[in-house]
Amino acid sequence: MKATFGAGCFWHVDDLLSKTKGVRSTQVGYIGGQLPNPTYEEVCTDKTGHAEAVQVEYDPDEISFEELLDIFWKNHNPTTLNRQGPDVGIQYRSAIFYHDEQQKDIAEKSKQSLDESGTYGAPVVTEITPAPIFYKAEEYHQKYFKKCGM
Repeated sequence: MKATFGAGCFWHVDDLLSKTKGVRSTQVGYIGGQLPNPTYEEVCTDKTGHAEAVQVEYDPDEISFEELLDIFWKNHNPTTLNRQGPDVGIQYRSAIFYHDEQQKDIAEKSKQSLDESGTYGAPVVTEITPAPIFYKAEEYHQKYFKKCGM
């Protein structure tokens, strides 16, 4: 099965999810914008509308979409609009790009529950939207932390 998340810079999210039991593969890329086949430089202009994201292939017999969401929520701040830490811009937005109606329902319920819990003391602004075309990022972004010995 497939899941796609935007949670700030894709390097950290990719590293985290690629080490998660049940995740078969990850790739980083761009999603949710207007420009076909965007480059990193184009996405960084904040004019393409794309988010940096990680697309995950996972085995639902080993990890559920709910468990992936739990990791997603716990590893970024879903209350900051278009920002994660020092990274600012629409490309760094918090987003769940769902691949079917079941993922949509699970994501919406999960977001509502998190919002109502008051965990963050601010409203959760995470976008939940259908997954459009995912454009794989340039090769130097794939498994970036591993390439850098981190």
